[in-house]
Amino acid sequence: MRNLLLIIVFTLLSLQYSSAQDVAALIKDGRQLSSQKQYPQAIEKYKSALLIEPENPQANYQLAFALFASGKGPEGLPYLDKVVGANKNTPLTAASYSLMGSIYGNAKQLSKAIDAYKNGIKADSTNQRIYYNLGIVQYRSKLYTDAEQSFADAVKRDSADAGSVRMFALTTFHENKRAEAILGFCRFLQLEPNSKRSAEAFGNLQNILQRGSLQTEEGYQPTSATKAEAFTQNKIINKVLAGFMTRKYESPTALLTAQLKELFAAFGDKYKYAAYFNKLSQNDNFETFVRVISQSDVPENAKWVVENKDKMSAYEAWVKTTTIR
Repeated sequence: MRNLLLIIVFTLLSLQYSSAQDVAALIKDGRQLSSQKQYPQAIEKYKSALLIEPENPQANYQLAFALFASGKGPEGLPYLDKVVGANKNTPLTAASYSLMGSIYGNAKQLSKAIDAYKNGIKADSTNQRIYYNLGIVQYRSKLYTDAEQSFADAVKRDSADAGSVRMFALTTFHENKRAEAILGFCRFLQLEPNSKRSAEAFGNLQNILQRGSLQTEEGYQPTSATKAEAFTQNKIINKVLAGFMTRKYESPTALLTAQLKELFAAFGDKYKYAAYFNKLSQNDNFETFVRVISQSDVPENAKWVVENKDKMSAYEAWVKTTTIR
């Protein structure tokens, strides 16, 4: 009798081990198919895994992701509910909430997307991408004050993420907080000086420096605090730029260099990136910086960047060794 019980136990353990191996193999196959964008085949693999182990968190998450990638995002929500309801793996829980946010965002259910991303941050406050995704939905919802904070939080976790910096700049620009926008666009252009996004960012920077107007957006209601801060920042900028009305410069680059140098001095250390750029404006690398950030718009500066390797090396060394906040 004892031997029979041992055989039964051994058989059950063997079956469980075999099932676990089957599930792991199916998930592995599914992920490989997903990486090749063969989503229908991947979906079948994940569903087969869930027939064996319905609560498997990886199978549920990967199935939801494959459904989302194949344009069937809402069908994945019940599988994500299983993951966040039972899984104790914090990164996977956060990733599941983030995927929920993307699904709701694509469906234009923006308030649900915001809630999902916030839950993801509660699960894993170190996940930089969730802050960025949350900021994007808040930006689309014209909740610019909230979006500004989310992008600032994203940048805090990855200071070199150009996308987050760009959105921080655009958000403050929409809030009409133009000092922060100038600094944000300069930081973005420092990180990504030569792309389609760079050309747009440089255009926005020039719009501010040329004192262009910003139309009031329908549906956007700035708080009194935002209005007051925008007024203060614009007062500083207008005072500095007024001094350039009668001055003449030998080139657009010389004008931009002078404008930014005086603006950074006026900003002091009041705003994000202000102390960093004020420090940069006071050393020999500043001309190089101006040429770098303007190369998408000024062909001669793109050429200068290629031809002046020594100055570029000195500038890059300064950037690498200087803390930015």
